[in-house]
Amino acid sequence: MSPDATADDPMPADPIAYFLEDIEYQGKSPRTREAYERVLREYEAYLDSRDLDVASANHRDCMAYVHQLRGAVGPSTVATYASYLHRFYDYMMRVGSFDDNPMTLVLEEIDETINTDPARRDISLPEMRSFVRDVTHPLHRAVTVTFLKTGIRAGELSNLDRRDLHLADPMEDAERRAAIDRRPGSLYVDDEPARGERYNGETRAASNKRMRATTIPVDSELDRVLREWLAVRPDPISSADPLFVSTSDDWGSRLTPDMIHHIVTGHARRNGWYETGGGPETNVTPHYFRHFFTTHLRDRTGDRGVVKYLRGDVAQDVIDTYTHDWGGRVRSVYEDHVYSVL
Repeated sequence: MSPDATADDPMPADPIAYFLEDIEYQGKSPRTREAYERVLREYEAYLDSRDLDVASANHRDCMAYVHQLRGAVGPSTVATYASYLHRFYDYMMRVGSFDDNPMTLVLEEIDETINTDPARRDISLPEMRSFVRDVTHPLHRAVTVTFLKTGIRAGELSNLDRRDLHLADPMEDAERRAAIDRRPGSLYVDDEPARGERYNGETRAASNKRMRATTIPVDSELDRVLREWLAVRPDPISSADPLFVSTSDDWGSRLTPDMIHHIVTGHARRNGWYETGGGPETNVTPHYFRHFFTTHLRDRTGDRGVVKYLRGDVAQDVIDTYTHDWGGRVRSVYEDHVYSVL
């Protein structure tokens, strides 16, 4: 049955499907859509058990649902679920399907808040090395080690092209960017790629969120796993020559952030580091590796400026105030302090 509302009947047959379709049109990622769908369908099932539906539920019904979450999930997750319901009701009210938003009062009254900087799972370097050792698929291993050695985001890894990598002793005469042509042992992460925009001849599925383009050193361990990957990498479908491509159903196509998320969480789940419905406090996702990189490199170097540069959090005008040889300083500090994961 179609979820669409009509002019004569503004109530869609399936309000949740209607909402999910609209947030997809708004450009939300498939993973965001899946998160909303899981929460909203769980809420719908709860209401159904009480002979209610999402259109007839009042603030007390919503409050009862939120209350039964307590103890089953953490406070931040309770607040996140409540925010999803609030957005759903607010949107359906704005499009004229619902008369009011019963979650408005609930959000005002609950004590839980979304933790924007949660304490994350504490994983030691020996534990992380053991985890990496069990990741044997060349693509999965290259993705994992690239995250751990660079701290880049999933979207930024997705957007990497072969020209962004300059190995110290090239395996082949690959095309390289001018910015790293004379910098062997470098990975270039641009700040320009944007979701839905063409970049290097290909429309991108993700944006690079860094404040400036960044050249990140490639140490011997990352060099090794990237060589192993490139030796077996399928021929890319795209003329942009993406660095990481699928080896499964979408053979040769650029890895999307969702594919990358699936790779990481699949291995994390097998290691007991990921569970469906878990929050950032417990689950290891691609973003966890960024946290791991930041924490360990900052503690080892004591140089927040270098770490901020590597993360892409420092603008060019700030870099210019540090030193005229910033690139050399970054490489020296990085090579002297980066941790081993193999």
